Amino acid sequence: MSVWLPTSPCTPEACAGHEGDTASVTRAVLRLAAAVVLILLGILGAPPVRLLPAGPRHTVVRAWSAALVRAFGIRITVHGSPGPGGGRLLVANHISWLDIPLVAAALPCRMLAKSDIRAWPVLGRLAGRAGTLFIERDRIRALPATVEAMTGALLAGDRVTVFPEGSTWCGRAQGTFRRAAFQAALDARVPVQPLRLTYLCRDGNPAGAPAFVGDDPLTASLWRIARARGVRAEVRLLPRIPPGRYGHRRDLAAAAQRAVAGAWSAAAAPDPLPGIPAQPAAPSATDRDSANRPAASVHHWVSSSPAAASSLRTPS
Repeated sequence: MSVWLPTSPCTPEACAGHEGDTASVTRAVLRLAAAVVLILLGILGAPPVRLLPAGPRHTVVRAWSAALVRAFGIRITVHGSPGPGGGRLLVANHISWLDIPLVAAALPCRMLAKSDIRAWPVLGRLAGRAGTLFIERDRIRALPATVEAMTGALLAGDRVTVFPEGSTWCGRAQGTFRRAAFQAALDARVPVQPLRLTYLCRDGNPAGAPAFVGDDPLTASLWRIARARGVRAEVRLLPRIPPGRYGHRRDLAAAAQRAVAGAWSAAAAPDPLPGIPAQPAAPSATDRDSANRPAASVHHWVSSSPAAASSLRTPS
C-alpha cells in the first residue's frame, strides 16, 4: 500500500458492533434474499433504464436504491432540498458500502469508486452498469485521467458523488477531505454540494452495524447489517458551494469538510418524518472558518468533533 493513501483508525472489532435489538436468523436470511433479488433486478434492468429520459430514470433509480437500503431493515430520512439540476460534485463522509445506495436514494448520481469494486460479485457488475467512475487508488499516475473523466461527466450535466475522506470511518468521527476530486469541480465550474451521512440507533447514538471499516469482509458486513434492528439512515443535503467562491482545490475541500462537520449540530434538530421526500434543512456551516479538531478517541461519540485523516481512497 502506498504511503500517501489515507487510512482510518476504525476497526470492525472496535467500531462495528451493534448495541440493541437483533433480528432473528430467519428474518436476516429473508432480508439478504430480498437484497439479492433487488440487485439482480438492478443488473437486468439497468440497460433499459438508462434509455429513459432523465426524470423517469431518476425516479426509478431513487426507488430502487431506497428499496435496497430498506431491504436490510434500515429506515431512511432525507433533510434538505436537492435544488436545481445540472452538473455538480457531491461530497460526503464515508461510513459503509451502504452509502452508495443511500446517496442515490436521495439524489441519483454517478459514483467515483475504487477499482476493486469491479471485482465484487454481482455488486461490481451493477456498479459498472450504473455508470460508476472508477479510480485505481494504488496508481497515482492514473489520477489525472480520473479527474479528467470526472470533469467530462460534470460538464455533461451529471452529478458525481465522491467520498473524499478516501477511506471509511465508523461515523463517530470524520477524516480529512482529500483535494484531488475538487479539481474536477473547479475545471468544470460547477457547484459542490456537501452531504452528511449518519446511521443511528433508536436511542439516537451512532449505529455500529453499518460501519464497513478496516479489513472487514463484505460477507461479514452484510450479515451484521441484516441482523441489526432499529437502524435508521439520515442524509443531510447541505447548501451548495457555488463555483468561483474558492479558486484552489485546497480551499474548496476545506470548505466542504467544514460544512459536513457543521452538520453534526444540525443533527440535533427535531426529528423529521421518515421517508425519501426532501425536507427543509437548517443553515449549514459551509462558510464557517472555525477548525474542527479530533476527539480524544474516535470511538466515543462527540456531537460536533470530527477527526483528522481516513474503503474508497482518493489521493490528494
